[in-house]
Amino acid sequence: MPIDNDYFKNRQQNSGGGSNGGGYTPPFEPPEMFKNFGKKAGLIYGAIIVALVFVLAKPFVIINSGELGLIKVLGKYEETPLYPGFHLLIPIIQKVDIVDTKVRLMHYSAAEDVGTFDSGIKVNNAINILDSRGLPVSIDLTVQYRLLAHGAPQTIANWGLSWEEKIINPVVRDIVRSVVGSFTAEELPVKRNEIANLIELGIREKIESLTNKPVELQSVQLREIILPPKIKEQIERVQIANQEAERTRYEVERAKQEAQKVAALAEGEAQAKRIAAQGQADAILIEAKAQSESNILISRSLTRDLLQLEQVKVQGKFNEALKENKDAKIFLTPGGSTPNIWVDTKDTQRTTSVSGN
Repeated sequence: MPIDNDYFKNRQQNSGGGSNGGGYTPPFEPPEMFKNFGKKAGLIYGAIIVALVFVLAKPFVIINSGELGLIKVLGKYEETPLYPGFHLLIPIIQKVDIVDTKVRLMHYSAAEDVGTFDSGIKVNNAINILDSRGLPVSIDLTVQYRLLAHGAPQTIANWGLSWEEKIINPVVRDIVRSVVGSFTAEELPVKRNEIANLIELGIREKIESLTNKPVELQSVQLREIILPPKIKEQIERVQIANQEAERTRYEVERAKQEAQKVAALAEGEAQAKRIAAQGQADAILIEAKAQSESNILISRSLTRDLLQLEQVKVQGKFNEALKENKDAKIFLTPGGSTPNIWVDTKDTQRTTSVSGN
């Protein structure tokens, strides 16, 4: 309530006695703002009421990045959504549902406790399937997707705020069962990449065929194929046998290569020897041929005058030998163009051989 300053003034005037001559001094002097409070009280109360109405009615909304606001007027969504930012609303008439447009994850896992606290990640049980022979198989995979903004109002109007449980989850389970169910359990680990591609292609085609294309599929990751224990043991035995056979083939191939290497070395050495022998034979043949040609040339060069000259030279040597020792024995070896002469001087240390060409 406003403070009544006249009350203090009247009390001061009507009071008597005291050390101040009967005057009364109020215990405090009210601040200047309270002196005019009575005049401004209406404005202040009005501002407070407006602020309360603004806070309680909340005629505004703030859309964060990665979100989208869907305006609902009297229960019907408007076609144009609200993008990130500050937006004013008409209280009571307009309401806004905020949806997430960031990339979201849906895990299918056999683990009991995934331990995630992100609202953008949904965890479901692994997908249980029967293979082509009726054996149980479990599939773990992760799907990445996001809500498309341009058709979000129509998508939420058709599928509701739990749209991903009605669009993504059924499509994923249906495609995975269809693809994996066409293989035997033994084929699944061997054809893992092929199966992963078929699953992603099937999910993508199914989602993109929906009216207005409400969702964009980012990726599908096949994480694990869980086989029955007996099938797993059988596959491991087959793999061990294949590895042993592969090792045996490798050893055989290596031995074969070693044999080929030894044979190649032996062939090389034999070839080298053949080449060397052929070279020697060719050298002898060439030398003999050269000698033959030389002899032919020499024989052609021997004339009667040349032979007589050689005889004269030999006779001269004969005469010189007799001068040294009159008892010398002369041996004449006929043949050739000129004779060969050996002179024996009775001293074996002085045996001389004189030859003519």
